[in-house]
Amino acid sequence: MAMPNLVKDAAYTAYESSLRKEVMNGAIPKHIAIIMDGNRRYAEEVLGEPTIKGHTMGRDKLKEVLEWCTDLGISHLTLFAFSTENFKRDPEEVEYIMELMEKSFYEYADSEEVHKRRAGIRVIGDRSLFSPELLKAVEYAEEKTKDYNEVTVYMAVGYGGRQDIAQAVRCIVKKVQKGEITVDDIDEDMISSAISTSDIPDPDLVLRTSGEIRISNFLLWQMAYSELYFTDVYWPGFRYIDFLRAIRTYQQRKRRYGA
Repeated sequence: MAMPNLVKDAAYTAYESSLRKEVMNGAIPKHIAIIMDGNRRYAEEVLGEPTIKGHTMGRDKLKEVLEWCTDLGISHLTLFAFSTENFKRDPEEVEYIMELMEKSFYEYADSEEVHKRRAGIRVIGDRSLFSPELLKAVEYAEEKTKDYNEVTVYMAVGYGGRQDIAQAVRCIVKKVQKGEITVDDIDEDMISSAISTSDIPDPDLVLRTSGEIRISNFLLWQMAYSELYFTDVYWPGFRYIDFLRAIRTYQQRKRRYGA
């Protein structure tokens, strides 16, 4: 006999509450980075819908994750939304995603919930790849939330880890050419200060959904000492319980930083 939904829901709620209590008694990561993967497969395999529908569901999941972060006191959240390589996808899909992002940035900036939670947003990536419309939406959202730091969401759009490092190197080389620094002045701290996320701590935990076990050119410099967590769950189906499990796994690891 199948378990009634009411019983399932009660069991799920009880487990979620117990897991949250356990997590709250441990060290909460200050910065979590997420490779949001599996939108298209979720739409096709789970819902039997056109793959493009998965992107809308993936966008909606961000609202939940923001709530989870503020609930747990996580101050920095970096999301891999669209890579430089993603621009090679079918033009129709790319256009759909760009329009969805444009709309989403305006919705984020005007959301009462965002202002209530004082959740800032910042975009990292190559803005030269953005359409004028998307760039305008990004700047609107950043300006509207620039004074918020309860939690800050970093959206990686048109982003690549190698590109991030290359850009940092170019900045440093220009300083050498101007005579502001010498080659001998260049060290890890200088490179870190030129990286796109220089003003926030490196991610404590990097997690990827969908079952893929790779980092796909994401935060290559920043995740040198991050804990990595991979889950089989597709991004639109990612639940609070899955998020809590990832943090619990992080808490169970001993971080030695090479010592």
